[in-house]
Amino acid sequence: MVVGIMTLRLMIPGAHSLKEKRQALRSIKDRLRAQYNVSVAEVDSQDLWQMAVLGVSAVGTDREIVESVLDSVVRLARQSRHVQLAGVEKEFV
Repeated sequence: MVVGIMTLRLMIPGAHSLKEKRQALRSIKDRLRAQYNVSVAEVDSQDLWQMAVLGVSAVGTDREIVESVLDSVVRLARQSRHVQLAGVEKEFV
């Protein structure tokens, strides 16, 4: 079993309140869960309007498969019109 853990640092330039931030994050989190069957949660910077840190995890039998899923998550985050990707950290167990 391989567990992939990733941290996504996101900028949300259009957010002018925590409500707007939550709307943008809900959209991307729902898409990630639906398309890639990963676990997603906001893990840091909850009180900042224009920054978010998401924790993403995926489990599989092969590291290549898990890494491919996490790479797809990064691509989706880069393509999102509501957020800008500011940083990515990956770890495999």
